[in-house]
Amino acid sequence: MSDGRPVKRSLTLRGHRTSVSLEDAFWRAFRDIAAREQRTINGLAAEIDEARGDVGLASAIRVFVLRRVMDR
Repeated sequence: MSDGRPVKRSLTLRGHRTSVSLEDAFWRAFRDIAAREQRTINGLAAEIDEARGDVGLASAIRVFVLRRVMDR
């Protein structure tokens, strides 16, 4: 298990496939957040994508995860 090297995974956002590279620790936390909120990873990623502005999707997901973890 290497938390430092990004892992590329595919997501489907509003019917379109895209790849996102995140460190494994962020993928695990992102999945945990989605599960706690009874949401899908794709649905949560699509919501983040819509709100991210000119920030990259991977960065927006990392900030989302960090904020949720800090709020707990």
